[in-house]
Amino acid sequence: MSDAKEHQTQTGRLAILRFACATLAMAVIFTALAVSPAFAAKYAALIMDADTGRVLKSVEPDTPIYPASLTKMMTLYLVFDALQRKEWALEKPLKVSARAASQPASRLGLPAGSTIAVKDAILALVTKSANDIATTVAEGMDKSERDFALRMTSMARKLGMKNTTFRNASGLFHRGQMTTARDMAVLARALLRDFPQHYHYFSTPAFTYKGQTHRNHNGLLDSYDGVDGIKTGYINASGFNLVASATRDGRRLIGLVFGGQSAITRNRQMSQLLDAGFAMISDGAATTEVAEAPPPPAKPDTTVASAAPDEAGSSEPDDDWAVQVGAYRSRGPAYEAARHAIEKAPSLLGDGIIKIVPLKKKKHTLYRARIVGFDKGRADTACRTLERAGVACLVVSMKGVQVASNL
Repeated sequence: MSDAKEHQTQTGRLAILRFACATLAMAVIFTALAVSPAFAAKYAALIMDADTGRVLKSVEPDTPIYPASLTKMMTLYLVFDALQRKEWALEKPLKVSARAASQPASRLGLPAGSTIAVKDAILALVTKSANDIATTVAEGMDKSERDFALRMTSMARKLGMKNTTFRNASGLFHRGQMTTARDMAVLARALLRDFPQHYHYFSTPAFTYKGQTHRNHNGLLDSYDGVDGIKTGYINASGFNLVASATRDGRRLIGLVFGGQSAITRNRQMSQLLDAGFAMISDGAATTEVAEAPPPPAKPDTTVASAAPDEAGSSEPDDDWAVQVGAYRSRGPAYEAARHAIEKAPSLLGDGIIKIVPLKKKKHTLYRARIVGFDKGRADTACRTLERAGVACLVVSMKGVQVASNL
């Protein structure tokens, strides 16, 4: 056998061996995570070839999951779309409403009535994952955050995200706001494809605003060679989530991990998935053996199906109940008490609205601090959670109560 032919044979064997090892490693990673009891309810993961949109490997890709702050990927998609259409400019000021200012952490903490430029809003969403700025963006584009959420869901359908419904712009818990790993991969690829001129924002390591520096929550920007975005997320109901994109030798992958136990373990899992994914597409080996099966129908999630409204929002549950956390002599302390309560139970109260309800007495007025917008069962659960955290509260009906302002 000639030296050239022997070299070619050895190269082919090495390529096959690398592919086999990568496939085995990927199978071990996904199998181990899929059967782990800690992730049984909500873990999902996926690796996609960004160039072709082909899913190389996945576990529970169509299981409904709360997106948490990955929601802000769609918020940013719509911001980039407005910039591209020249409906917005980077210097455009967005006004912070009282409702936006009342959003719980993570937030930039701007006061009601202040403004923030679109460019700074983008950076605040990417790095700080600021919930108050997500609401500010939503209200700047539509009459209300609810209207903006309908716009988000409509865009999701246009992009092919068949199993995603948005109810707010931030990702704060809402029982009707659901997505899947497959849908979020579609969205990540759409951001790369449709707005290459804006994608660089996702690689911003830190953002300094009014003298305060906010580090990007995506630790893989510093620790994994080739990662250049895109978004982290966390709420109690979904665990630690991450969508990451990385390039190596001219090839780009999109990875998703949902339901991590911590930021550290989530990042470690993502690194392993990206390593295995790059090994699978090296030497073109993956083009012959990883045909993608047709996506299965989304599995029903009985824990959320009964409460989730339909796309048009026509089946909203009875949300006329509130959690009250005290009555105060002035509005300021009442507002702070309500905000403190939300921070104590964000997964239960995070999508509520602070309402300060005055009660006139003979010589003075009391201001009752309430978080509204829940059905009675959820309000009861939230109140019990607050009481265990040392916060006194009671559940009250808001039927017939007219309150003009969030403050």
